[in-house]
Amino acid sequence: MNSSTLLLLLIMLLGIIGRSNIIAAASAVLLLLQFTNLQRFFPLLERRALEVGLICLVVSVLIPFSSGRVSAAEILKSFISSNGIIALLSGVIATHMNYQGLELLQRYPQMMVGMVLGSIIGVAFFGGIPVGPLMAGGIAALLVQLVAYLK
Repeated sequence: MNSSTLLLLLIMLLGIIGRSNIIAAASAVLLLLQFTNLQRFFPLLERRALEVGLICLVVSVLIPFSSGRVSAAEILKSFISSNGIIALLSGVIATHMNYQGLELLQRYPQMMVGMVLGSIIGVAFFGGIPVGPLMAGGIAALLVQLVAYLK
């Protein structure tokens, strides 16, 4: 058994222990691809799986709009309230940080292991939800820049 298989098994086990079905399932899918000699799909998954996942995430967030549970008047009202403006600014900041996180992970892919372990710890011990590898990357990018600035 090679080191990548052991690492995926460890991540899957940590996902199970930490009750993070998403992390456990992702590890299981990659293990399945390894065991069935379908690693040739890894480059495709590496390029496109994030986009597919983000599409699914955005679809789930937009369902209240498409189902009519949120009216146009409510949307308009949200832009003139302090909470709505805060939400708008938060979206701008979060998407910028996500972009920075993606760039950081492309430059230093080895950081993903720490982020995955951090996500597992966050889920297992702090009641977190593991939907934010890019946000974790964004926070890491911010902290890396801060440390570099302070040196």
